[in-house]
Amino acid sequence: MSRRNITQVSDFILMGLTDSEEIRLVLFTLFLPIYLITVLGNVGMILIIRLEPQLHTPMYFFLSHLSFLDLSYSSVITPKTLDNLLTSSKYISYLNCFMQLYFFVFLGATECVLLSCMAYDRYAALCSPLRYPVVMSTRRCCSLIFGSYLIGFIDTSVSVPCMSRLHFCNPNEIYHFYCDGRAILPLSCTDTHDIEIIIFIFAGSTLLVSLITISVSYLAILSTILKITSTSGKRKAFSTCASHLLAVTIFYGTMIFTYLKPSKSYSLGKVQVASVFILLSSPC
Repeated sequence: MSRRNITQVSDFILMGLTDSEEIRLVLFTLFLPIYLITVLGNVGMILIIRLEPQLHTPMYFFLSHLSFLDLSYSSVITPKTLDNLLTSSKYISYLNCFMQLYFFVFLGATECVLLSCMAYDRYAALCSPLRYPVVMSTRRCCSLIFGSYLIGFIDTSVSVPCMSRLHFCNPNEIYHFYCDGRAILPLSCTDTHDIEIIIFIFAGSTLLVSLITISVSYLAILSTILKITSTSGKRKAFSTCASHLLAVTIFYGTMIFTYLKPSKSYSLGKVQVASVFILLSSPC
């Protein structure tokens, strides 16, 4: 602690993925078209769902919000990442860094809950098809969406303000390509143990409750599908859940691998790879 400059920092340096100019150029040419495809794909998805009356169903209602979250998530991180890859300036102000972290946590927590709501929707559609219009009424769908955003807001309003009140000292180098909480905490001059516990409890609770909801929903769905006698009926039932299961596997797998691990087992290289995977696999 005594070796560190105790001056409060006013900005951070995003060290990025690599120092090699050639590799940065290759990554820029890779990330830019993927980002544009993500933006166009998600915007197109939202417009199609809004404009096509036949798609005004609970499933597509949730899907439109999932597209919005993925679009927002990519737009919070990718533009600054592209700028850092293309230019030599890696600085990000203290305020902008925590704004990026705030929206990153908010969107991630909201998507976590939204995916569990989508699992419940699939459960209602396959296990109670006759009661589905009543169970997934417009009012209930709006309540589930509101609850998803509310939980994301609560998680963010607890964890990010706690981190922003920490004192950060030089060196102010964040060894990541965006302002990630696990990369920012080691820069603090003050003890972060209590804050790490708070973040773990809130993030872990959101993930755990969502995973339980998804697991119970899909166990019920599986039980219902196994009772279907026709092969075509089983195939059709599985096809309605396949894309959601893929999104759940990618999202929860990378989030658990990246964030629900003790600090001692934190590996920068593995976390960066997982973060790039999340960034590039946002569904569109």
